[in-house]
Amino acid sequence: MTSNLLNHQIDDILESILTDASGDIYMVNPSRDAIEEFVGVATGFDGTLPTVHMLADERTLKEVMDDFIVASNAADLISEDALALRTLEEAPENSLVITEDRIVAIVHAGDRVGGLITDDESFVEDTYDTYAERWEAASTYNLRTPPISDVRETLSEEISPEAEADFTAILDSLETARGDGDGLDEVTISLLVAAKNEALLYDISKWGEDVGIASKATFSRTKTKLEDMGLIDTEKVPIDVGRPRLRLKIGDERLQEADNGQLATVAQSILN
Repeated sequence: MTSNLLNHQIDDILESILTDASGDIYMVNPSRDAIEEFVGVATGFDGTLPTVHMLADERTLKEVMDDFIVASNAADLISEDALALRTLEEAPENSLVITEDRIVAIVHAGDRVGGLITDDESFVEDTYDTYAERWEAASTYNLRTPPISDVRETLSEEISPEAEADFTAILDSLETARGDGDGLDEVTISLLVAAKNEALLYDISKWGEDVGIASKATFSRTKTKLEDMGLIDTEKVPIDVGRPRLRLKIGDERLQEADNGQLATVAQSILN
């Protein structure tokens, strides 16, 4: 084995593999960090992506995909046939990336990462065939998060281009979007954007349900929480038939004064 990818970061190793691969790739038993890094590298990849068949531990996948930023970008890759997700029943000892002409074992040693490579033709061929068979027998991982490109496109069309720009700016300012104390979740972000642009609760919740972010009921519950905490306000808007609808508005003056880059930080500090 050769070790010509020692002392690289995991994203550098993955970028090298994607650049050099001539066919489909099997990514086997990746760590949580490796999955996140792969999605980031593949999303920003300048070139034609091969199809990556990712065989991963189901719990690890779920933990990673709880982050809307990672999951929505992964969904984009899936829609482009650049990524497919299935779950492992029995994981190998190492994390492997297998192409048609080489195998890279990803080895972590403290804060160092190495990509140990073999290109022995017979060994690579046997390993590739083995994991192709395991792939066929594996269960598909059902990623329910919508592709980020669909989210942005429909938000622009159904709410406003300004709302889409605000949504994108907030996501870009966050490292994670989980809603677990480390970041705002996608429903909270959507409601803050709607309030900033004074959209109707009906419109943003219908959009969110239609695109696959969350149900109208989830949007309603989250709106009530944010309203109770003073982050957003509502005002009734009469309609010709039926009950008045609610227009969302920013409630806390600290949010009113914040630009898009600060909005997430200020909202998170209030929520916590």
